[in-house]
Amino acid sequence: MSGVMKRMGMIFRAKANKALDRAEDPRETLDYSYQKQLELLQKVRRGVADVATSRKRLELQLNQLQGQSSKLEDQGRKALALGREDLAREALSRRASLQQQVSDLETQHQTLQGEEEKLTLAAQRLQAKVDAFRTKKETIKATYTAAQAQTRIGEAFSGISEEMGDVGMAIQRAEDKTAQLQARAGAIDELLASGALDDPTGMAKDDLTAELDRLSGGSDVELELQRMKAELAGGSAPKQAIEGGGAGSGQAAPHAEQERPRFDKQ
Repeated sequence: MSGVMKRMGMIFRAKANKALDRAEDPRETLDYSYQKQLELLQKVRRGVADVATSRKRLELQLNQLQGQSSKLEDQGRKALALGREDLAREALSRRASLQQQVSDLETQHQTLQGEEEKLTLAAQRLQAKVDAFRTKKETIKATYTAAQAQTRIGEAFSGISEEMGDVGMAIQRAEDKTAQLQARAGAIDELLASGALDDPTGMAKDDLTAELDRLSGGSDVELELQRMKAELAGGSAPKQAIEGGGAGSGQAAPHAEQERPRFDKQ
């Protein structure tokens, strides 16, 4: 049972893989990969913007603390000049505390500035990679489209494509049915001519009738030919012989015409 299930699973995976391969379009896959890279680049750029914003905030705090430190130093100098050493000492003590904060902020500022430079460099490199991928993507898509079109044209010319195969099968079926109908019509004509089949319309002729019609048509042609010869020769006697005689008197009429001049001489 375990072997059967394993085999069924393998067959299912094979069929699913084949279906996916048939449905997959490399151009769509490339476009999707390019879209994901653009999203990653956008995230890196947002990271650079966030670090730059934090750095700028630290710079503002540093400027504020440095301003306070300078103010305390001035106050200490004035207090000392007025003989208020205690006030001068207090001002200098506060200034020392601010200087410690300034030192901490400067350290954080340097750290953020380094992170910002790293992220900026990473964004630039990623941008270059995305641009290169876009160029390669478009090249591959163009090559794939051209190869696909060339393949379809080749299949159309060779007749192995699915559409052309259907057309070829339709033409072959039409030719087969036409040949079958022609053969059937010829067979029916032969059977009617031989008398094996009766023609209810009376249109069909047997061999004897067809032969008689042919002979009769031939006699009419001969008579017409003799009449035309007589007209071209300008003689009226052959014309009368042709018009008065039948098929069997075609030679008797000229003989009678030759005897009449002898009777007139006597």
